[in-house]
Amino acid sequence: KVKVLLAQALFGNPDILLLDEPTNHLDFDAIRWFENFLLDYDKTVITVSHDRHFLNKVCTHTVDIDYAKVKLYPGNYDFWRESSQLAQRLMMDSNKKKEEKIKQLQAFIARFSANASKSSQATSRKKSLEKINLDDIVPSSRKYPYIGFGINRNLGKDVLTVENLSASFKGEKIFENVSFIINRDEKVAFTSKNDLARTTLLKVLSGEIEPDTGMIKWGQTVEKADLPSDNNDFFNNNDLNLVEWLRQYSKEPAESYLRGFLGRMLFSGDQPLKKVKVLSGGEKMRCMFSRLMLKEANTLIVDQPTNHLDLEAIQSVNTGLKEFKGALLLSTHDHSLLSSVTNKVIEIGEIGAYTYNGFFDNFLTNEQAKLKINEIYR
Repeated sequence: KVKVLLAQALFGNPDILLLDEPTNHLDFDAIRWFENFLLDYDKTVITVSHDRHFLNKVCTHTVDIDYAKVKLYPGNYDFWRESSQLAQRLMMDSNKKKEEKIKQLQAFIARFSANASKSSQATSRKKSLEKINLDDIVPSSRKYPYIGFGINRNLGKDVLTVENLSASFKGEKIFENVSFIINRDEKVAFTSKNDLARTTLLKVLSGEIEPDTGMIKWGQTVEKADLPSDNNDFFNNNDLNLVEWLRQYSKEPAESYLRGFLGRMLFSGDQPLKKVKVLSGGEKMRCMFSRLMLKEANTLIVDQPTNHLDLEAIQSVNTGLKEFKGALLLSTHDHSLLSSVTNKVIEIGEIGAYTYNGFFDNFLTNEQAKLKINEIYR
């Protein structure tokens, strides 16, 4: 559907393209084609996107809307993020120096204003004091959740062995003869031309559904936790509030303990007492991350973790998964997340799997990998 809508938008070579989340649901080959198309497009493009790689590749300017104020920055997303943070730090440092100067002048004035021999100097310093203006630093409306994963048990060398796995969905074979091995210190990007294949595989590995055939062997030290792409079943027809909901997944029932995990995901004050059934998609995802952090597992199975999240939360997810010390099985459309976090790629085909030991960006451009991938599709 997205490809058809893009074709409709591009047809006729318009003077201005208005694109709202244009990379949603596109595979990486389609996104790369679209990025290259826009780089050569000699007219105006205005886009809203949560795809950081797309914004960095395509955009020459960034519009920041914060507290209803609009400011235009030259440069792409990363340049805006770094330059705006730098400007904020410079203003704070400047104010700190000014505040120190103000204190020195005030101390001199208080000490010598009544002294006849120093009165002229005190008057001069009063004039200097009046000229010092602190920069008006407006705090940002953006809030970054804290996402960090502790580990309850150290992970051994062997994490997962899969042999000749096959699975179906609604009677249709999704993949077959899939085999691969995952070891300690590996963070694996699962890719496929078929999104359903990736999601089905992760559901099989998490134990949510049974495979048709094959063997799955987890290491003895593995303690796993999962974040599914579809979390509606966790919240539908549920009359619990956030604290009660999270208590279902915790060994520690104390409200203060559970509020700590919810607080990391920006649920503060009375927010943890509202019903989970009224949560937005982004709020549900933040609850799921509270649940995931609570598990303290050494192996994470994560499917589409950036769904419904804003850029601040996505950046926090990126940081949390990058710093995670265990094994990671990850499926996502977020190019930046895959390229900065994973160190191994497993392509799930229709009749097998291809394992690439290396970084995601290298995988995308590796000619041998492309040839091997063609062999696992009918």
